Amino acid sequence: MSNIRGLYIHVPFCIRKCAYCDFYSLAGQLGLVERYVEAVLSECRAYTGVPFRTLYLGGGTPSLLGDENLRKLIYGLRQCLDLSGLAEATIEVNPESATVQLLETTREMGIDRLSVGVQSLSDYELESVGRIHRAAQAIETLRRARKLGFRTVSADLIIGLPGQEWETLRMGLETLTGLGIEHLSLYCLSVEEGTPLAASPPGDLLSDDAQAELFDQASRFLERHAFIHYEISNFALKGHECLHNLNYWRGGEYLGLGPAAASHYHGKRFNNRPDFHAYLGNPAGQREGVEELGVQAKAAEEAMLRLRLLSEGLNTGELAARFGYENVQDLFGRLDEMATAGALVYDGSSYRLIPSRVLTSNPIFCRVLSS
Repeated sequence: MSNIRGLYIHVPFCIRKCAYCDFYSLAGQLGLVERYVEAVLSECRAYTGVPFRTLYLGGGTPSLLGDENLRKLIYGLRQCLDLSGLAEATIEVNPESATVQLLETTREMGIDRLSVGVQSLSDYELESVGRIHRAAQAIETLRRARKLGFRTVSADLIIGLPGQEWETLRMGLETLTGLGIEHLSLYCLSVEEGTPLAASPPGDLLSDDAQAELFDQASRFLERHAFIHYEISNFALKGHECLHNLNYWRGGEYLGLGPAAASHYHGKRFNNRPDFHAYLGNPAGQREGVEELGVQAKAAEEAMLRLRLLSEGLNTGELAARFGYENVQDLFGRLDEMATAGALVYDGSSYRLIPSRVLTSNPIFCRVLSS
């Protein structure tokens, strides 16, 4: 297991839900931010003194905490947990709420990695899915971040927004790389059941094939600009990979605080109920879905996660040493079959996804996990 343990804080606030979003987040609850911070710090006390190597504030929109509540949260976490050895601390922000004061407080509190929800640098594309910021705000946020000296600035982009064409995507990528960002996450738009986008899809949504073509063009553009495609959806300049997420993909432990947050801690998996008001009333009593995977299931899960790491891949010797050859023999048989069929490559020590299967990897992962 990785020697890194990650701490994730789920911040469920939004100004308005985006049309495509199926994450647990809530609009219209900003009056309860202070109570939420107190609840997180209350839940945190069950883990007093536990050391963590990475911290990640995700959401939702963590920048809606505001500078005072962000300061209170980070200070409280440092008082309760052992964060003295943090190798990386990340906060997600949206351009419309990432004020100068918030960004300055973020740096002051020791957060060195900023992930900006850019999504697109086309105002039409942003409006089409209910984003409330404009491209100019995103660019200004990234410029401010550069001036404040964050070690890594990352941007999220969505591939396949309504009406998107390579020309607008290319111009966005040129702007972002020109601003000096070191990390990009590219996500293909997914129409999820129960979202406004699914209820009323625009007529100019892209097909899966058109999305795949745009993703491929974007990937080639970024690789020409020295970005490493290190995970299915993630690209980074060397040394700027997200350590917190690498820990997930390498099978490491992590603790999630906040409503709907998931954990893999002391060999057990569990999550907090996605119920904001219940969480405020009893932060420590929301745990559900506790499970402890058997050795073979855990080995298969780790194999699946490591196949997401396109350059590292899955090292068979390391997996067998960790779980015992008798527990991975059947798994290796399934991997061999997929390598023979051309879905994976095997170099004698590691399996990797072939590039053409990056966006159609789910059937491969399902086969890895099947017993």
